[in-house]
Amino acid sequence: MRTLHFTFPATIRAAERAHVGVVGSGDLEVLFEPATAGAGDTANVRVRTSVEGFDEVWRSTLQRFFARTPVQGTWELNDAAATPALVTLRLQQAAHAAGHREEGS
Repeated sequence: MRTLHFTFPATIRAAERAHVGVVGSGDLEVLFEPATAGAGDTANVRVRTSVEGFDEVWRSTLQRFFARTPVQGTWELNDAAATPALVTLRLQQAAHAAGHREEGS
């Protein structure tokens, strides 16, 4: 099992914890903990995956997400070979469950 760590700038505070998805074949579990006061303007992401050699795919997928949805807090992703599209979907679901709403939604 590989563990990857990423940090991204984040400006949006969320109010709620979130848990979406499951650790299962081809799926992804996302756990989100909102930032505490004074924690800084970052999103700290830990990815646990059994898949080797996709560090840059993870980095670019997460960069795209946090460029659009910069939610502050701690993100834990437990991967079971999810595709980048599913990763993005689960992250969006977690942000929504945590109280973040995209403009126009």
